[in-house]
Amino acid sequence: MTGPTAPSAPQTAPQAPAEPLERALGHRFADRALIDAALTHPSVAGLERGAAAAGRALAYERLEFLGDRVLGLVIAAWLLARFPTEREGTLARRHAALVRREALGRVAETLGLGAHLRLSPGEAGGGGRHNQTILADACEAVIGALFLDGGLVAAERFIYDHWAALIDEARPPPRDAKTALQEWAQARGRPLPAYRITRQCGPAHKPEFEVTVEIAGEAPAVGTGPSRRHAEKAAATALLRRVGAWLDHEDPP
Repeated sequence: MTGPTAPSAPQTAPQAPAEPLERALGHRFADRALIDAALTHPSVAGLERGAAAAGRALAYERLEFLGDRVLGLVIAAWLLARFPTEREGTLARRHAALVRREALGRVAETLGLGAHLRLSPGEAGGGGRHNQTILADACEAVIGALFLDGGLVAAERFIYDHWAALIDEARPPPRDAKTALQEWAQARGRPLPAYRITRQCGPAHKPEFEVTVEIAGEAPAVGTGPSRRHAEKAAATALLRRVGAWLDHEDPP
């Protein structure tokens, strides 16, 4: 009788040393453990036992938590300086567009960050190196590592380099479809929109959601997307277009 099969080793991409990534980040790490932690996905901890594995998963999550806050602060200060006459609501919409998953995923793709991630074989085989959620989370973790290793200056330099084009694209200020639909309903004295999932299918790594949105006095509208949030935005956009309250240049689902 043979013993249990040993778990496969976590997959690292071949020919993807940290040095090229450091050049892309514009920062050479004094503490290499920080960037290593930022590139080690928590799925790896499921293949490794002991306190060290748990510590690596915790370090990744803590760096992601920190990076999210650092990015939000830097973008907020940048927008205040860049758009000195804009009101808080407009700045908030710009900010939301610049710190959301799609923006982080775009930056991660320009860096080729997926090739540097340390993933479990399951995550790697399931397309994890191109998964927008994984890429966005890793990008936040990298920002957290930059902040801890080089201070706010290192994090700001990275963010300024990689978010400048995104800020330039954000004219006119983007408007979230769900927010726009809520404002439209409130302006007419109607109850808030109600969203419900009407269908969910597809594999775990590539799901598809269908969401229906309803507002009193209007026929329901349906939207689909790779997450519940995307499907809700698509449904809201569909309903706004039907009532003539949505412009095609506004924030897409």
